[in-house]
Amino acid sequence: MSRVSQEGSLQSQSANSQRRWRADVYVTLKPVVNDPQGLAVRDGLHMLGYDEVGAVRAGKYIQVWLEADEEAGAEKRVAEMCDKLLANPVIEQYRFNLVEQAHDEAE
Repeated sequence: MSRVSQEGSLQSQSANSQRRWRADVYVTLKPVVNDPQGLAVRDGLHMLGYDEVGAVRAGKYIQVWLEADEEAGAEKRVAEMCDKLLANPVIEQYRFNLVEQAHDEAE
């Protein structure tokens, strides 16, 4: 079902009832997986004089904006995205935080 908003634009009522979420997704290699990028960063830091650095693990930070009625629904969808595309479950692990966003908040 659609309706015309006060501004005159066509909007879906179901879209208006959904809440907007930002998922901050952190993807890292599993602890048992060798991290050549982390080793290269550690060695670079040592060459720059940061000898106190013992270990470095590199990873990815991904932000995803989505709409869902409830937080549990948003969590389920983000977990599916991570399992299917954002992380390789064989060698990577992930965690994410959900933050509710205002609909007019910039991405």
